Amino acid sequence: MPKKPTTTKEEMIEGAFQLIRTKGHESLTVRNLAAFLGCSTQPLMYRFPSLEILWEETYRKADAFHTEYLLKGDSLLDIGLRYIRFAEEEPQLFRFLFQTGRFSGLSPEEMIRSPESAGILDAVRTEEGLDPEAAAAFFEPLFAVVHGYASLIANNAVIYDPDAVRRDLVAIAEGLMKGRES
Repeated sequence: MPKKPTTTKEEMIEGAFQLIRTKGHESLTVRNLAAFLGCSTQPLMYRFPSLEILWEETYRKADAFHTEYLLKGDSLLDIGLRYIRFAEEEPQLFRFLFQTGRFSGLSPEEMIRSPESAGILDAVRTEEGLDPEAAAAFFEPLFAVVHGYASLIANNAVIYDPDAVRRDLVAIAEGLMKGRES
């Protein structure tokens, strides 16, 4: 009878999460994860018959981590700023979540309405007092700007300037509010 694996499924997912967090999603291989966890590849292959299954479980963990981070914000502006700050503080996780092709072929509206965005869209609806359609229409241009800033920062294309980012987000949100009122 084969020996029962001593590394749990949860430890494997946590290890994959930490490996991606520190070394990037390109580093997630069975061999690299086994070395990171200090175990052989066999328990990993037993628990995760394909790397895609491990990738998906790790993605869910990273997405939950990201959502929890964002929703610590107490306003829509704070959530947007936290999204951008996350890209600066956790660039490897940001790239794993948003730059590995998971959302390829989706329109901005489809991305906003994806399950991963539900918590943020709910915050928009609640804070702005909007119905779901109006919340999505309000959020879409904000998301484009916030995600653009975050992507540039996560990829070291620009230096994070929190004051400039705050100023830009406030100006855009005010413009959207004025547009809604007319």
